[in-house]
Amino acid sequence: MNDHPHTGADAAPEAAPQDSGEPSVAALNARIAELEAEAKSARDAQLRALAEMENTRRRLERDAQTSLKFANEKLIGDLLAVCDSLELGLKAAADAGEDGKALVDGMQLTWRQMMSVLEKHGVKQLDPAGQPFNPDFHQAMTMVESTEVAPNHVLSVMQKGYTLHERLLRPAMVVVAKAPSVAPNP
Repeated sequence: MNDHPHTGADAAPEAAPQDSGEPSVAALNARIAELEAEAKSARDAQLRALAEMENTRRRLERDAQTSLKFANEKLIGDLLAVCDSLELGLKAAADAGEDGKALVDGMQLTWRQMMSVLEKHGVKQLDPAGQPFNPDFHQAMTMVESTEVAPNHVLSVMQKGYTLHERLLRPAMVVVAKAPSVAPNP
């Protein structure tokens, strides 16, 4: 007996019959292409989702850092009134002469400690006397003619301003210099 006949009708190449219910090679190739496209689409969606998660993580980290950086903003803003009172007390006590010297020294020490603590936490004092007027950090209370300071420069500071990590907490209240008016010739 011959296990592998090579003659006759059996010698024709094997082909799946079309009506046997089995898919054709072309149909299988089309299905493979379809599945590859779906896999590519799923991979692209996965990569986009990963990128979005990374962006979200970075944004949340940045927001958390910002929140932490400015968490004490309200407390520091409330302490500014204490700083102002200490500073005004120092000015008033300086006029008292020798009688209040110990008091003045104690208040100066307290004020310096307060400023040191605030600076340690990112607070900077704005004392813009003589500097150009900057509406982002200064609040003009009035304008006064002056030959001492250039026009549009701060002539004097009524109340110092403060920033917290470069963010304005309170603008400095200032008097702005303007050029003297020219008197008409008689």
